[in-house]
Amino acid sequence: MSEELTHPTIVDGWFREINEMWRGQAMTLKVDKILHHEKSLYQDVLVFKSTDYGNVLVLDNVIQCTERDEFSYQEMITHLAMNSHPEPKKVLVIGGGDGGVLREVIKHECVEEAILCDIDEAVIRVSKQYLPDMSASYKHPKVKTHIGDGFKFLADFKNTFDVIITDSSDPDGPAESLFQLPYFELLEGALREGGVITTQGCSFPIF
Repeated sequence: MSEELTHPTIVDGWFREINEMWRGQAMTLKVDKILHHEKSLYQDVLVFKSTDYGNVLVLDNVIQCTERDEFSYQEMITHLAMNSHPEPKKVLVIGGGDGGVLREVIKHECVEEAILCDIDEAVIRVSKQYLPDMSASYKHPKVKTHIGDGFKFLADFKNTFDVIITDSSDPDGPAESLFQLPYFELLEGALREGGVITTQGCSFPIF
């Protein structure tokens, strides 16, 4: 009999997201079962089945998506950029290893190639197993996947992409550099004329 999984964020059947970025508040979800936990080369990767939100992906103790409401994020970050370009043929997604943004990108028939670059293969692998509705996009013939650092990947491309979408985690861990000026300079260089960039971001109390 396999040993039941445990995780320090889950106590008495409840997952608790407590982070200094969100002072004075916490996010809690009731847990039905822990499905997967590992320490990848870059971050703590946790997937649990919740009682009301389906499967939940957590990176470094921060919720990334739930099956119940992931569409609201994926659709917003993707379609605003895609519909702001007259004919996005070549699209790059930095991060987004769960596959949700890719799923929305390939809904646009004009897309000829959609490339995803994520630094952590564990996120892609785990999402394929536990988030099938999001990760189904990896099977699409227009999709290519690159495992590696987004900085190094962008440096090899100039005047290439019509749309670049940065679907990163918060700036508290491996994604911290994706919120700094050198990254945006690389983005600008990788865009074709008239290209569009969209990125995950918000107002942080610590700023």
